[in-house]
Amino acid sequence: MNFQFQTITPLAYFESLVQSDADFPVLEAAASLAQDEDEGLDVQQVLADVDRLLARVQQRIPEAADGLTRLAMLNQFFYTDLGFSSNVNNFYAHENSYLSEVLRTRKGIPISLAVIWLELARGLDLSAQGVSFPGHFLVKVTLDEGLVVLDPVNGESLGLDTLAERLAPFRRFDAVMEDGDAPLELHLQACPPRDLLARMLHNLKEIFRSQDDDARLLMVMDRLVILLPEAWSEWRDRGLLHAQMGQHAQAIDDLAHYLAHAPMAADADYLSDRLAELKAL
Repeated sequence: MNFQFQTITPLAYFESLVQSDADFPVLEAAASLAQDEDEGLDVQQVLADVDRLLARVQQRIPEAADGLTRLAMLNQFFYTDLGFSSNVNNFYAHENSYLSEVLRTRKGIPISLAVIWLELARGLDLSAQGVSFPGHFLVKVTLDEGLVVLDPVNGESLGLDTLAERLAPFRRFDAVMEDGDAPLELHLQACPPRDLLARMLHNLKEIFRSQDDDARLLMVMDRLVILLPEAWSEWRDRGLLHAQMGQHAQAIDDLAHYLAHAPMAADADYLSDRLAELKAL
């Protein structure tokens, strides 16, 4: 009897992880992004490595320790003992978004460091969440003593004045608000796991776009379309990339999909003409 084994592709694996927002496996989905670089990467090994770190820090913490103590001991372990920090010498390297590399080098960017830190924090029964703060991903922990907002690069606790200073360059006029600015609290809301993963992918999208690395860029766009199937602009961007790469059939499909769902978009006329050009080739 002949048995045939079907190998699941990295993209199909990713799709299986992000189907539902219920129990969204953010660590596993984030770790799987590195399979675009190394298709044979063992994602389960990455998860096991994080589990081992959690077991190590759990052994250090007294069972009766309160939340503030657990938070302090986690930060001591993560930043001082293990040495996790920002990759300041090569901040825009795409490897900073690959958790397997971040675990290996102990260097990353705020959001990739945050994903690992959050997994450890929750394993210590801390009420920790990511914060999609403009320009720099943050984390927050709700303790009996109150809310603590931290920089995942170094564990620094950020007060209201510091947060306001960091937000200032990103302020935009908001006609809904009387003072013209959205309050700081709106920027400190918990980031849903799907949004966190989208932010990681958008970081990679901008890196590969700036490097004119079309092959890697396309793989990221494939993931974005799967992750955010109703973000029509992602279909448009992938369609235009397909056209640029000479993949006309795929470009036609994506641009037609975009126009079907966003017929009143500002670029609809231009893209309709572009679509007609592609069909004529």
